[in-house]
Formats: sequence, C-alpha cells, structure tokens
Amino acid sequence: MPIRFFVLVFLGLLWSQFSKAGDPVVFKDSSKLMQIGASLELYSDSSSKLTINDIVKQRFLPSGQDVPNLQISAFTNWAKFSIKNETDVQQLLLEVEYPTIDEITLYEVLPGGGYKTVALGQLKPFKERRYNHQNYIFPLEIPKGETREFYFEVRAGEQAQLPVYLGVETTMNFKNTERNFIFGLYIGIILVMALYNLFIYITIRDTSYLYYVGYIICVGLTQASQQGYTFRFLWPNNTWFATHDTLLIPIFNGITAAIFIQSFLHTREKYKTGHTILNAVVVAYLLCLIPTFMDKYFVANMMSQMTAMFASLLAIFVGIKVSIKGFIPARYFLVAWGIFLTSVVVFVMRNFNVLPYNDFTYYALQVGSAAEVTLLSFALANKINIYRKEKEESQAMALLVSQENEQLVREQNIILEAKVQERTEELQTSNKELNKVLTNLKEAQTQLVESEKMASLGQLTAGIAHEINNPINFVTSNIKPLKLDFEDLKGLLKKYEELGPNGNIEEQLKEINRYKQQIDIEYVHTEIDSLIKGIEDGANRTAEIVKGLRTFSRLDESDLKSVDIHEGINSTLVLLRNTMPKNVTIIQDFGELPKIECYAGKLNQVFLNIINNALNAIKMKPVQGDEKLTITTRLMENKQVSIGIRDTGIGMTDKVRERIFEPFFTTKDVGEGTGLGLSIVFSIIEKHQGKILVESTPGIGTEFIIYLPQNVPSTQSYMS
Repeated sequence: MPIRFFVLVFLGLLWSQFSKAGDPVVFKDSSKLMQIGASLELYSDSSSKLTINDIVKQRFLPSGQDVPNLQISAFTNWAKFSIKNETDVQQLLLEVEYPTIDEITLYEVLPGGGYKTVALGQLKPFKERRYNHQNYIFPLEIPKGETREFYFEVRAGEQAQLPVYLGVETTMNFKNTERNFIFGLYIGIILVMALYNLFIYITIRDTSYLYYVGYIICVGLTQASQQGYTFRFLWPNNTWFATHDTLLIPIFNGITAAIFIQSFLHTREKYKTGHTILNAVVVAYLLCLIPTFMDKYFVANMMSQMTAMFASLLAIFVGIKVSIKGFIPARYFLVAWGIFLTSVVVFVMRNFNVLPYNDFTYYALQVGSAAEVTLLSFALANKINIYRKEKEESQAMALLVSQENEQLVREQNIILEAKVQERTEELQTSNKELNKVLTNLKEAQTQLVESEKMASLGQLTAGIAHEINNPINFVTSNIKPLKLDFEDLKGLLKKYEELGPNGNIEEQLKEINRYKQQIDIEYVHTEIDSLIKGIEDGANRTAEIVKGLRTFSRLDESDLKSVDIHEGINSTLVLLRNTMPKNVTIIQDFGELPKIECYAGKLNQVFLNIINNALNAIKMKPVQGDEKLTITTRLMENKQVSIGIRDTGIGMTDKVRERIFEPFFTTKDVGEGTGLGLSIVFSIIEKHQGKILVESTPGIGTEFIIYLPQNVPSTQSYMS
C-alpha cells in the first residue's frame, strides 16, 4: 500500500510538470509584460529536415527554464507553446530578445486548419521586418477568450537563448526604449573615451593611445553586434556580415586588445616572454578567421571562445609579471581587466542559465566594458604625468649642462678671439694672393677660349677653302672649251657675213653647210648650254658657301635677335660638308619652330662643336658602314625648343659622359684637342638659360639634346 501510494504521488508530480508546461499561457493584464520561457516545450531536430507537419507529431519536452538555453548547436530547434488572451486587447506582440539568431520562424495554428507563418532572422534583410527593432517582434491576433497554438523554428550558428516576452505594444515599447537609452549611454561613454584618447594621441604622438582607440572601438562594436544594433544601423541589407559580425568583430577585438596590452605594458622591454605570448594570441585569433570565412560556424565559435578564454588568462598572467617588476600602469591594467573579466563571467553564466536572465545579467557586460575602458583611459592619462616628470628632469639636466657649457664657452672665447685675430690676418694675406691668382686664371681662361676659337676657325677655314676651290675649279675648267665653241660660232657668223650678191649664193650656202658639219653645230649648241650651266652651278655653289659662312659667323648680329634655328643648322652643315665622310647620311627631322631670341653666332658655334665631335666619333669607329647623323628639332609644351643631334659613332661610357663638359677634358690623343669645345658649348647654353643633356651607349652612338627658351630674359647678357 505505501509503495503504491508513493508511485502514484511521483507519477502525479511528473504529470503536473508536463501538464504545466503544456498548459496555455494566460494573458490577463495588458499593463505588464510576461516572460513565457518556462511555458515553452522544446524539440531538437538533428536532421534539420523536418517540416511543420512533421514537427506537430513529435514529442516535445518542457524547457524547465525561464529563458530556455539552446546552447551552441548545428541542429534545428523547435519550441511549442499556447497563448490564451483574457484581455480586451486583441493585438498582442511576441518578442524574442536575442537578436543574433540566424533564422527564427513563428508558425500559428489557424482555427480552420493550416498555418500562418512569419519568418525573421539575420539571414533576411532588415527592411523586411514589420517592426523597426533589432529584437524579433511578431504580431499576434488573438480575440478575447480564445487560445492559439504556436511553434518556433530556430536555427543559430552560435550560442542561442529564447528570452520570450508577451505583451501589448505600449509596454513592449517602454521596455525597448529603456534598453535603447541605457545602450545609448554605454555607446556615449565608448565614443567619449575613443575621442579623448585620439585627441591625446594627436597631441603627444604616443602609439599606445592609437592602439587603445582601436581597442575601444572594437569593444563598442562587439557589444553593438551582440545587441543587434550593428545589423539594424550599420549593415541592414548585408545578411552575410550580419551573421558573421558576432564572430569577426570579437576576433578583431581580441587582436587589438593583445596589441594594446603589448604597448601599454611595454612588454617588449619589461617582459619579452609575455610579448611573445601576446603575439601568439594574435596568431590564434587570426586562425579563427579561417573557419569563419569557410562558414563553419560551430568550429569558428568554439575556436574563438577557447582563444578568448586562454587569452584572458594569459593577459592577466602577463600583467602580473610586469606588475611584479614595479611597472605601476600594470596595476591599473589588472584592476580594469579584472572588472571586465568578472562581467564576462556573469555574461557566460547567464547564457548557461547558471544566473537568471534579468537586468543585472543583461547589462553586466556593458557595465564591465565601460568601467574597463574608463579605468584604462585614466591609466593612459597618468602616462602624461610620467612624461611631464621625465621632461622636467631632462630640462633640469639640460639646464645644468647648459650652465657648464656656458662657463666653458666663456673660457674658450678668450682663446678663440686671439686665434681669430691671428687667422684673420692670415686670411687677408691669402685673399690678396688669391685675387692675384684669380686674375691670372681669368686671363689664362680668356686666352684658352680664344685659342679654342682660333683652332676651330683654322679647321673651318681649311674646310671652306677646299669647299670653295671645287666650284671655282669647275668654273675655270669650263671656260677654255666654252671659248673654243665661241670661236667656232664666230667662224660660222663670219661665213654668213661673206654672203653677197656678187658671188655664187648656192656655192656659198653649200660651203656654210660643210662648215656646220665640220664643227658639228648641234653638238656646239648642246655643249655651250652644258658649259654655261656648269659655270652657273659653280657660281651658285660658291655663293651658297659664302652665304653659309656669313650666316654662321653672324658678324652683324652680336646682340640678342630673333633668328631661325634651322637656318643656323643648315649653314653649319654647309661649312662642314667637306669634312663629312662619304658613308655618312645627314637626316634632318625638323619640326615647325618659331624664331627664338639668341646670340646667333654663339649658338652656331655650339652646333659646329657638337656636329664636328659627332663626325669625329663616326670616323673613329673601327668598322665603317652606312652611318647616320640625325638632327631633330621640336617645339615643347613648355614653350621651349629642343634640338637633338644623334650620331652612330663609337659612343662613350658613363664615366666619360659625366666629365665631357669639364674644361680641358678630352679623349683625343695629345695635341689633337684642347678639351675646351664642349666646355664652351655648356657655357653658351647656360648663358642662354637653357640646358643640355647627353645620352650615349658605347658602340651604338651618342645624342646631345639642347633645350632653349624662346625668349632669353632682357637682363641676361653674354660675355664671350
């Protein structure tokens, strides 16, 4: 009898538990919110393939918790409950205050059969929600006195709970407004601390403050993502980021925390092993990104939580080690980090239902992180006092050193004044000698320049004499045959003059024809034309040479004048024609150039020296072929004129190219050159406020590129 009694009592109690869980939630007071988690019945679908029609046939178990804990699960979880409305309000709201669930669907069993479905979650864009809130809010239409049965389908890739509230819109809005206000205060503290430390970083340029700003921002974003605010305000239409931010942001939070701790505790100097440990923490967090981007939610969550747990313990260990060495900021860190870890423990214990789901456990993590960032900001601010103290000590030391130096300076000044006087007298004597030497050098330079000019003139004169001799010889050689032809013509004219009525006209005409045949009158006419044309060509050639010589010398243009660059180049080529090898082809690639202001005679000397050097470089090639001398002119965009003179000669090495404009530098044999030609060229171009560049490749050739302004400033004067 007693045994049977106890069995019946046990079965009755067991039935009472099941019946309580299965009883409908009775909503009686519209002025209050109801937390109905204890009335939920749960079922876990390990296949994640069952539909609502399959689920209604399954056996659900009572949750037994005010806030059912779904843990970290890869399965689909179902919740079953009923609601009976005994108020006059027909429009009710059902809220799940856990905004990081990937998919949550509410099925309402309709009285006539079928289901009314509302699907929410982070896998759907935020704009599809009926209520603009980060929590999942479902509208319910339950007439007074009626009961409705509901099912929740929940999929979450991370830790999930079901804090379910039932009420009307006014009470629901009041609770959520309070939550938003408190979170706004928290974000305000985070932003103030971030801006404050950023301002200090800009002021003193200590990277610890910059690292801390990054850490504070990540802390704030971590809390915002956990509360669903990031999905609501930052990326409402990016479902991928919405489902990943609760993993990505904490990972970057851990990385910035480790880097900040290294900088704040000076682990590189204070505790090298700790510095290495924190580097390992950074690597561990980075490894958590691999399963995160592979959408392995379960693996990524487990890895990140394990990394966070060990990283927190290691941070405390490193802080203790540095604190033992007498580093005062480490104590601030231990206090702040201890408060933060305490709030984390409270948060974790709430998630596992060790502590109840209430306002204290709900806000614990926000309060702890706010206290942590505030305390660490104070600790960083204390570093300014340390810097000030160090600065004062260094200034005092600098003042002492300055006083000692001042004493030394006074003692040395007496000695230096005597030495300066002595040295001044020596310098004055040396200055007189140097002025004398400088005068001698200027005279020698003038003589050398004149010598170079005379050498160039002598070479040019010999070439011109030979060049003029050719057309003159051509003229003189044509004069003698032209005289003979004229004698024949004179004889023919004489015979025509002897014609008269007294003689036999017919015989006389026959005699004249015989004479024409004898002198070959047609050939005489042709030869005369040819000889006259040859004389004319010789005369023109001579005139051309004389004109080229006049253009080249510009004896009547010693001042600045607008001249045609092409005219100067052509006159130079005319005068150098006799010295050009027969295998050299002159290519004139001239662009359209305006007249430029220059000292024409001096500029022609530049062309002469460069072209002459180019011809010498071609002649020095051991193997002669079809060689080219290319002259290119262009008008540049900056209103400068460029003249390029490129040869196919022997070229030069970089070492030679760097020295070619030095006075007296030459690669010719002794006695063949003064080494002043290109030095004079450089001086002339410089006086025109232009520049000259040289490009050369040994064995291929050399190109001189001259840049000249269109107008030389009027203040510029040229001294030869």
